[in-house]
Amino acid sequence: MSESVKVGVLSLHNSKETKSILNTIDDMGHQAVWLRKENIEAVSDTGELTVKPEVDIVVNRLMLSNNQRPSEELGLAYMYDSLCPVLNSPSAVARSIHKFSASAEMASQGVPIPRSVLALGGNRLEGIKSNVTPPKPEDETESDEAVHKLPIGTHGDETVKVESGEMVPELTTSSQGILQQLIQNPHTRHNDVRVYVVNNEVIGAMRRYAPDEDWRTNVARGGDVEDVTDILDDDVYEIAINAAESLGLDYAGIDLVEGKRQWYVLEANPTAGFKGFFEATSINPAPYIAKIAIERVGGTVPDDVFRDHLSRLDDSVPDAHPGLEPTPNPDRDRIGYVENVQVNGQTGSDVVAAKADTGATRTSIDTELAGKIGAGPIKDVASVKSGMSGSGTTRPLVDVVIRIGEHTHNVTVNIEDRSHMEHPVLIGRDILDYYNVVVREEFLTQDSTINSKEE
Repeated sequence: MSESVKVGVLSLHNSKETKSILNTIDDMGHQAVWLRKENIEAVSDTGELTVKPEVDIVVNRLMLSNNQRPSEELGLAYMYDSLCPVLNSPSAVARSIHKFSASAEMASQGVPIPRSVLALGGNRLEGIKSNVTPPKPEDETESDEAVHKLPIGTHGDETVKVESGEMVPELTTSSQGILQQLIQNPHTRHNDVRVYVVNNEVIGAMRRYAPDEDWRTNVARGGDVEDVTDILDDDVYEIAINAAESLGLDYAGIDLVEGKRQWYVLEANPTAGFKGFFEATSINPAPYIAKIAIERVGGTVPDDVFRDHLSRLDDSVPDAHPGLEPTPNPDRDRIGYVENVQVNGQTGSDVVAAKADTGATRTSIDTELAGKIGAGPIKDVASVKSGMSGSGTTRPLVDVVIRIGEHTHNVTVNIEDRSHMEHPVLIGRDILDYYNVVVREEFLTQDSTINSKEE
């Protein structure tokens, strides 16, 4: 076997995919390095750039499509790109996550895509909606329906179908919007296909069916999946390979839809998830990604280890984790009925007294607190029913970071007006399940960074 190489996996999250790639690299006899906020150090000076930890190649697993400030993380990828190979390259990822930019590049390379239009702000989409309709009535994509989506997003978020006669959702003055022709799928149940391409090779494919009462096929929304790896024609795979190649992606999930006469590429996903794909096909993309990274810098991969990881997805905590915080344990970690917690948003943080509520499924924070820390963006809304009145209401959902003692929790909380309540934060079971709650005591955690709040 050749000399061991250091493969950095650039990932600031804790996904199954990241863990599986790291564990696979280690099992292949090479050194996996998890690159994240806990261990990245960079110093630049005239004529010199030093970045630690040092690696030979980087696997880019940055999740930029659902990031409020993607350019900050993308800058990390560009930093490494100036020192060593990066798969996928930051330029390819930047091009791919903007859906219209990706479509334009694929179209210029002859990849079949649905007719699409881009609007820059205001209600421009309504004025140019007629441009989506193909000029030939006999065209297979002829339809009085279209899909409205934002240029950057994931899991089908903020994607709506525009029926005949409906107004296109109005954009803010600073927003971009895409209107795309809805392909008339020949199947009775709406579906599309995800083809996973690694190093210009198709490793597998799954068909994704939309869940009941929805037309979006995203696995994260509950869509069903099935293996179609050995069913699809070679021309479908050729389209997927051409799509990935046209965008310069070393690995990608290519989403295609079948029309009446041909297939079309909907999107290219540079950090496509493994969960649904593995569930459908029993194929793990991690060893393919690890293999091309290792071989790209002169390393070799044992065939038996490669084959072993193809049929299993090891998402245990990797040895490569850079000193991650320990997960709280109910058998060891106790909190009181009321605790001081630090709540972090996008632009600030605050330390407040929070009340534990074992009857609440989700943690809630006060509207004023959410504004103070810059919580957001709003990712969804939740329907909440009042236990006393039985009436229902909706609350916006946002991601925040909550620190209790020595432990940090990344959670999705709902925002509500708690100005009439004593505590601006109510801790639900999404956090309390990790602790032993002592209901007769208060302020049991003794972390000085929280409990020494300046007046």
